Amino acid sequence: MASDSASDSVRVQDAAPAPRRPATRRTTRIRGESLAGYAFLSPNLLLLSVFVFLPLVGAVTISLQQTNGFGAGTFIGLDNYARLVKDPQFWRATLNTGLFTVIVTPLSMALGLGVAVLLNSVLPARGVFRSILIVPMAISGVATALIGVLIFDQNSGILDKLLRFVGLPAVQWQSGGAAAFASVVLVTLWWRVGFNMLIYLAGLQGLNPELYEAARLDGAGGWQQFRYLTVPMLGPSTFFLLIMNVIYSFQVFDIVFVLTGGGPQNATSVLVTYAYDNGFVTRDQGYAAAIGVFLLVVTLAFTAVQWRASRSRDGAE
Repeated sequence: MASDSASDSVRVQDAAPAPRRPATRRTTRIRGESLAGYAFLSPNLLLLSVFVFLPLVGAVTISLQQTNGFGAGTFIGLDNYARLVKDPQFWRATLNTGLFTVIVTPLSMALGLGVAVLLNSVLPARGVFRSILIVPMAISGVATALIGVLIFDQNSGILDKLLRFVGLPAVQWQSGGAAAFASVVLVTLWWRVGFNMLIYLAGLQGLNPELYEAARLDGAGGWQQFRYLTVPMLGPSTFFLLIMNVIYSFQVFDIVFVLTGGGPQNATSVLVTYAYDNGFVTRDQGYAAAIGVFLLVVTLAFTAVQWRASRSRDGAE
């Protein structure tokens, strides 16, 4: 009997669950690092939620309504989006936005790269030139546009006075559609080239000079070094600037609004100025929100396509 009771006690001990092992030191460390990471991210996530995600949800909600900004709106579903398809002014603003993007983005990046290469060389007074090009970045777009008004005003602008002084005809910067669009492009380039130059200059200063020395020993000239070394190695900077410049061009507002107001006859009207006119002038805020959502979708689609293309190219290499 004693042996039976002993064997039963052994079985009970074997059937009892094993005591839980205390968490290892590594698990505790990983858990602490995760909590610390979430703690550092929480202020940014809170700000994004309050100033980005919640307004975005509100904009999508308003885009499904018919409202004039006073009182509750009336739910109309996708009628505002169907209205976009039939609106010729919307398509004119979309065309102007696309043309503005196609012109400004490559020009500002090419000029920024060229200036960065010059300032990265033994150009005299490099610090002075850097300061001059970076100054527009320190002022707002509205201030930049006001400076543009002083230059391009067709009645009292500095540029037309210079043209008359040398015997050339004045340009109708405000009443001529092509001239007004050109003035917006020129002022934007003056404002954006400094930013592109700064990013490219940072990329150039991070390149290994031994690569250029090896290329020179192999007989590569200046243009060959630029084409086959500088441009490929600045690929990450180019990708970043391409995304940033396209997003800025899609969202351009302040320079157009101050310089031309979207005129003459909608010649410089872009999507954001058209949304502003509908939302704050005619008080059709539901339609203005639909324009904003359309612009957001186009921007996200372009960014996704460029991201996928960049990853595919990097993977192929």
